[in-house]
Amino acid sequence: MAGSLIKIDEEIVTSAVASVTLGGADWDSSYDVYMVKYNNAGTSTDATLINSRVTVSGTPDTSANYDGAWKAVRTNTTFNNVSITNETNWKYSFGDSTGTGTSEKQNGIHYLFNFNNASEYSFMTVEQVMVNANAESKGGQGGYVHTVAQACDGIQLYASAGNIASGTFTLYGLKK
Repeated sequence: MAGSLIKIDEEIVTSAVASVTLGGADWDSSYDVYMVKYNNAGTSTDATLINSRVTVSGTPDTSANYDGAWKAVRTNTTFNNVSITNETNWKYSFGDSTGTGTSEKQNGIHYLFNFNNASEYSFMTVEQVMVNANAESKGGQGGYVHTVAQACDGIQLYASAGNIASGTFTLYGLKK
């Protein structure tokens, strides 16, 4: 079947963890495009972001080579634009900060491109909805690039403070 999703890796968080890594030892380099799906992602510390980084040989790349832009649609005010340049992670890659309230969770899809190509920059697109730490509904779309020409084998997700407290995080390969 054309365009099928093949599950590669999944992490289900039911108690707080410092980070979630998808891929690494489970990476399957036979795909050109990957999809990361997450739902009910929450943090253990109020007003905390879930950030992300690429991994190389299973280790997060912490270089200051992460750029991106994001358009947020909000229920409490007009839209806003967010951009980052030369950061050590993809800040806001999972949207706004979440809280510790029951409904303050994130859901979304990221598509990963060029992760297996050592001659190109790895990048991802983001589609996300959430209830943030102020109990406001928010959604958005964006794109992020890691400005290093290297092959990557996954993505690490982690909270900017505290831990990731909940969520199901799944990595798929997109079959041609």
